[in-house]
Amino acid sequence: MQPTATVLVYSDDSNTREQVRLAAGRRPAPDAPLVEFVECATAAAVVRELDKGGIDVCVLDGEAVPMGGMGLCRQIKDEVFRCPPVLLLIGRPQDAWLATWSRAEAAVTLPVDPVEFASALASLLRQRKLQSA
Repeated sequence: MQPTATVLVYSDDSNTREQVRLAAGRRPAPDAPLVEFVECATAAAVVRELDKGGIDVCVLDGEAVPMGGMGLCRQIKDEVFRCPPVLLLIGRPQDAWLATWSRAEAAVTLPVDPVEFASALASLLRQRKLQSA
């Protein structure tokens, strides 16, 4: 049985969540595990899923409303024990400094570029695998 990773995707926009799923595919890189997605449309749902455990990477939409992914990222980094790495979706490359403020491990711009996104996600999944080994 092949290992799988669980990726939480937060956005109030179902189209953005779909872009993330399509960009990652079933496996974002040949050396990365297969991925399963947990989709959340609200910040409260993200916190509930993280409290359950089993999330390997979070993908948060920095442009989500009413709570953006940057503020949510900073919150979960403060409140969730052993918070999984976060890949932040940002509106403009100039917002990268805000991603750093939010303590996200990686950031890519919207709309999602499949190659850039898959590469960033695979990198976080590899790091997570090394940390748990």
